[in-house]
Amino acid sequence: MDEISIKIDEKSDIDIDKPHNDKLHNNNPHNDKPVTKIEISPNEKYLVTYSQVDNSIAGWNVKYSLKLDNILDLSDRNVQIKRDLTNDESESNKTLYQISVSDDKEVAFINDENKIEIYHMNNSQEIILDCGYYCDYVYCTFNVNGELILYGSNHTVFIYSTQTNNKKWDCKRVYKLFKDPEDFKFITISKYNKLYLFSNNSIYKWNLDTEKSIKILIIDEKIEGKDWERKKYIENNIEISSSEKFICTRVKNEIIIYSIELEIPIASLDINNVTQLRNLIKYPALRSRLFPLLCPLFSNKICSGFWDSVKGWKKCLGHSKQNDKLLTKCDISVRATNKIAYVIQDGDIWKVDLEKMILYINSLPINNSDEVISKKMDKTYSHLNIFSLISYNSYMDTISKLFQEAESGSKKFILEQNFVKWIINYRNLADYKGIKLQVIKKNNINNRWDLICTRDEKFKVDYWIEPFEMNLFNDNEIIILTNVGLLIYHFNENDKTISLNYYYYMKFNKINHSRDLRDLRDYRKEFSKSTLPLPKYNSFAICDGWASVIKNNKEYLLKYGIELLNSAIKGRDLELVDQIYKICLNHFEKDFRNKMFLSIITSTMPLLNEYYPEYIEKFSLETTMIIDSPSYSIEHQSSNLHLFSFQYPHMVNLSRSILWFKYNELMSSLLENHERISLILNSFQFLIILLTFPIYFITFYILSYFNFIDDLITCGLFSEFYFKIVSYSSNYKRIPTITFINPYIKFVNYSKYYNWFTELILPKPNPFVETINRDIYRTWSGEAILNFKWNKYGKYYHLAIWFGYIILLICFNIAAKISQEHVDIQRKLLITSITLGSMYLILEIRQFIYDPTKWIQDIGNILVLFVYIFPICTSIWCLHENDHEKIIPYITFSCLLLNLKLISFFRIFENYDAYYTIVVRIAKRVMFFFVYFIMVILTSFAFAFHILLSPKMNYSLDKRIINDDPNNPWNMAPTYQVFDNETSTDSNLFILQTPDENTNMFTTFSTSFFATCLLLTGDTSSFYNWPYEDNPTLMILLILFAFIMAIYILNVFITLFSEAISDHDGSFLVTRAEYLAKIELFYLLPHQRRWKEWFPEVIYYHANVDETRKKVREMIDNRDWKTNEFPDMKIKLLKKLNIDDYITNKPVDEFTLRKVLKETKN
Repeated sequence: MDEISIKIDEKSDIDIDKPHNDKLHNNNPHNDKPVTKIEISPNEKYLVTYSQVDNSIAGWNVKYSLKLDNILDLSDRNVQIKRDLTNDESESNKTLYQISVSDDKEVAFINDENKIEIYHMNNSQEIILDCGYYCDYVYCTFNVNGELILYGSNHTVFIYSTQTNNKKWDCKRVYKLFKDPEDFKFITISKYNKLYLFSNNSIYKWNLDTEKSIKILIIDEKIEGKDWERKKYIENNIEISSSEKFICTRVKNEIIIYSIELEIPIASLDINNVTQLRNLIKYPALRSRLFPLLCPLFSNKICSGFWDSVKGWKKCLGHSKQNDKLLTKCDISVRATNKIAYVIQDGDIWKVDLEKMILYINSLPINNSDEVISKKMDKTYSHLNIFSLISYNSYMDTISKLFQEAESGSKKFILEQNFVKWIINYRNLADYKGIKLQVIKKNNINNRWDLICTRDEKFKVDYWIEPFEMNLFNDNEIIILTNVGLLIYHFNENDKTISLNYYYYMKFNKINHSRDLRDLRDYRKEFSKSTLPLPKYNSFAICDGWASVIKNNKEYLLKYGIELLNSAIKGRDLELVDQIYKICLNHFEKDFRNKMFLSIITSTMPLLNEYYPEYIEKFSLETTMIIDSPSYSIEHQSSNLHLFSFQYPHMVNLSRSILWFKYNELMSSLLENHERISLILNSFQFLIILLTFPIYFITFYILSYFNFIDDLITCGLFSEFYFKIVSYSSNYKRIPTITFINPYIKFVNYSKYYNWFTELILPKPNPFVETINRDIYRTWSGEAILNFKWNKYGKYYHLAIWFGYIILLICFNIAAKISQEHVDIQRKLLITSITLGSMYLILEIRQFIYDPTKWIQDIGNILVLFVYIFPICTSIWCLHENDHEKIIPYITFSCLLLNLKLISFFRIFENYDAYYTIVVRIAKRVMFFFVYFIMVILTSFAFAFHILLSPKMNYSLDKRIINDDPNNPWNMAPTYQVFDNETSTDSNLFILQTPDENTNMFTTFSTSFFATCLLLTGDTSSFYNWPYEDNPTLMILLILFAFIMAIYILNVFITLFSEAISDHDGSFLVTRAEYLAKIELFYLLPHQRRWKEWFPEVIYYHANVDETRKKVREMIDNRDWKTNEFPDMKIKLLKKLNIDDYITNKPVDEFTLRKVLKETKN
């Protein structure tokens, strides 16, 4: 090629007969050599072009007009560039691996050695990075915040801040692909900080800001082969272009449009089917938001379909001096902004006005077959256009204007625009309240208005429906404001129907016009926000048409489905509840990418638990052991990963280890440049390791566990020794494991909209906290959630709570025992006890404020309250009271309560926790019965003993009274005889022990009750003074008491305990769920509850294959293995586990037989 030129289409109409040869002033940036690569900055301010032959980079200002800015000559700077292996000698075969540019004119590229190089286009000054020098990179880009993002060949992401005044950029964040990195292949990183990876025939998106990951696409084609073959497949067949709302992915010749808001694919189109593209871009909302994303996906594609259809475009591409014919392969590169596309074709740069290009595409004729396809696709794109309008809140300006006009009092019933007329009639009959909409269109032939379609909307209200105002958003959409709410309707010209797109119920007091205006202003505030408010419960209850629209539209169901299901549950509409439940499961079963539909069910579980708890059991059993991919995979992994939960892909934030990277890079530099110094340092490190090995290993383990160090870069004995030991131990024992998805999507998430200070006092719960239902934890899905939470934060907070309590316990116990001579030490210990006790007391008070009724109903909370109040009050009293003897009883009980509370802290040990839970739950279950039952028995026997054994005559303990009453304490007091010597038989002295209150404990009812309580423990010393032979009544009472208390009650307790042991799994997991919910609400701060690493939307978990096989067989035997939903998936799992013959050989029960016969008959 002789020259490089930038062609710009300046005309409003595209003339396909004239080549576009307009050239820029100073159009020779690469010495007449062809352009190889082109990139534009994130905010579309600057553009760079690279010439492989000229080995130069040119910078262009593109904010207002395309103007050459500066040229960077790479040859003069000795930049290492990659050569084509087919022809090492040809200069034209040199190329940079990848290039990117920032809005501040900094250009970054990857050279021949896979190293990153950065230059400023203004002064050609090189910029260096503070770490990551020794890494090899495969991709570089700048984000919209001006940060540099690098992806290394070791599956590591570096993010650098470019806001520095010197020539060095600082590393801010580092992420590393932790689990099975070799299974993942890099695709791209968007300017919105989204990392896209490929693994197991699926494409994943990982958000570098929120650290949230999600699977966005499953590729039906099985991609196998060696590592380089899969990498080649991705480079040639997968491209991604994204915005803040949509992700467009090209897989071979298919483009899938994915909604970031709904997290599902919402449309697809064939890259060679121009009709589909034309059908898409005829909608203004889709054209402006999707077309700029679609253009880059047509890079390097065969010239059929899209490019062939645009003949004016092909005319431009045909302007080549090397070949007079059009190339059969469009080896092009496209970079698009919202309005302009920059294209490299055959070494030339073309600037294309997208609006003019769209006009030209729409002007092309349509053949009959294309028209049939167009009508089929129109309904899909019509829904997509409406959804796009709602997602981008395009209606808000029109709605704001509508409220202003409504307040002025003007009313319209007919609206006309571009030969389309809307007529609205309000029907207020005795048995029917509704709105009738008519669309009529002017006939160009006879100038008559023809009725196109009508729609009747019925409302379940008992008052007249009156209009406030209405306005047209465009020819096909109308917004109506009435006293029953705001409605948005859409007219579809192709199928001649009117559909309801949005309804928000409004309640007016209907007292007078001024009151209506006041209510109208209040609703105007709700619609003054940036997004349409979510419909309320009454929106679905009053308008059946709105509920039907949401139920039958996939996008609407995801957006408003939670509110619809909540409305159905509260309205006790079981039929609608069941329909939504089945629709959500069917959407996921048909397409595994639709897993977000499961979140509609899981988000409403608190209400289901209250109204229809059977649906929780149904969902738990039907969705156990499922996966969001076409097949299950078994891998050999560590033996301790059974029910280990994780996010997929598992990216680890290594930002804490940046200093560690810098240290290792320094060691690498010493090894490379100063080998002798490096040898001395390694010898010194060896001596340290040898002398402090246990401490060294424990220290490095802790640092590694909390990501302060990593094996990303290891240089020096300190690094290499530890990580080699860890690597060896991790490969010691591996067992086959299978991976499942947890069906409880968005079950553990908290709302991202919150007030920090309000939530500190009154935290808003998530579905996990609100739904403590045992059926959730009957399956592994629930248990995996608990394991994830426990391993992420639960056990650490438990240890912290335990540690703080131990300090409180030790301080108070020492202060209680310490000698009065050490008053200062005692005072400090008491102050510490008051401080720690107050902290724990505040947490208990927060729980009471959160839910007073639930808190009071749990007797354990009241006991815990005494545990903290007693020591605090006693400590305060000790600080102000000099008489230590007076407060000893209170100190005693305080120590007792604190020490007993220690029992609950051993729950960190699973075996202990299981039995502790059993005891606690039994106590809660039968506490009232036992307290009442035992108290009545003790009181009855105590009174009986008091009647039988109390003195019947007057007596005094101060003066001896002689009478015949056997219960008289003086008659019961021990007597002693004195003899002269050992052989004497006659005593000459009689000694009587003075009786006291304990001689006959049955003289008063209170002491009688205490003696009966002692008898309950087996202490019969209170009855020693009565001979049993002379007291048959006493014998009968003692026998009855022993039978009732020691035999009957004890056996009842043993039976209850046995039943609890047989059912301890569910109880233990429910108790752990309650404890974790308590930690989440009252120990975590509001912003911590929004950490995606701790509270992800989607969780996967591993399971031991042998344990899975046992569990499935157990569920089959217990008839818990449900195949009504996901039958194909369950069959695949059984075959994968080699237990399909287990079902075949099992005897068929009557229920199964009837079901099979019914299905056969149908």
